Amino acid sequence: MAAIKTKETPGDVEAFLKAVQPEYRQNDCMTILAMMKSITRQEPKLWSNNVVGFGSYHYKSAVSKQEGDWFITGFSPRKQNLTLYIMTGFTRYDELMKKLGKYKTGGSCLYINKLEDVDHKVLKELITLSYKYMKTKYKK
Repeated sequence: MAAIKTKETPGDVEAFLKAVQPEYRQNDCMTILAMMKSITRQEPKLWSNNVVGFGSYHYKSAVSKQEGDWFITGFSPRKQNLTLYIMTGFTRYDELMKKLGKYKTGGSCLYINKLEDVDHKVLKELITLSYKYMKTKYKK
């Protein structure tokens, strides 16, 4: 079984985000950073030098038999889009997703081209609900 590549790594989150291009993506990242800090009340950590994660939990997969630590919520400035990690997935949030705006999903990933494409209040509620659910499910 292959080892999980995404792990918490040392590094300066703000320096990482200040290097993001183009400038509008950097600004979007700073907005998401502030939003997630406010929601989680935790300091961000770098994961594999390209993901900003908040909190962590230990999981064990019944299917693949893998286990490890993962962030509870986070985001990554990808070349194509801004990727937000909503670890609960999206099926439980059908009504919110209808109000969110322009996006795509895949698994636990929410893909947004520009933050102006989505309703910030709805996005904040989505992140908050997912974070609270994960904190309850994976109490330490």
